[in-house]
Amino acid sequence: MTTRVMLLSPSFDDALRTVRFPAGEPLTPDGLRRARAVRAAAAALPADRALTSPSARCRETAEALGLRAVPDPGAAGCAMGRWRGRALEDVMAAEPAAVAAWLSDPDSAAHGGETLTRLLGRVADWLAGLAAEGGRVVAVVEPDVVRAAVVGALGAPPSSFWRVDVPPLTVTELSGRDGRWNVRVAGDLGHGAAPQAPQQTQPPQAP
Repeated sequence: MTTRVMLLSPSFDDALRTVRFPAGEPLTPDGLRRARAVRAAAAALPADRALTSPSARCRETAEALGLRAVPDPGAAGCAMGRWRGRALEDVMAAEPAAVAAWLSDPDSAAHGGETLTRLLGRVADWLAGLAAEGGRVVAVVEPDVVRAAVVGALGAPPSSFWRVDVPPLTVTELSGRDGRWNVRVAGDLGHGAAPQAPQQTQPPQAP
């Protein structure tokens, strides 16, 4: 039995706009408007159930898209410890060695939160649970959850996590069977998941 998982990234919030590690911020008014503008596209996605990361921006995006999504703790974003809510620029200036360790070592918890290894394993377990239930799922999840899902689905090394770009309001499709996943390239939600041109990735950014 094939399982289809459509991963939708949340719309804009202040953490994304100001390049800060997220701290549960709600959507900005513009972010809410943008999400509502693609509501019809979200409604057209085939799904048996809808899920969302527990964060405010994911829950509000799901609501703006008209999805009756259930918060799923397994799809929570990476816990960023003491960096939560801080500007990336400030953290890099104050703790350059810690940032370097976080970017280069998947087992580093320099921020006092969750390691990349732990995030990748947790998201892999989450996807395995979805596959066990089967069907078609739409899930509004944090960008780092999308990155982790893509890395796991492709069997790529942890370092590739930093090379996966996930813009707001894009959709990434995973289809799986017998423990194997295929990945469809992300695209704008309002354009039927059409492939996008590659965008420059900002590895240190965690929103």
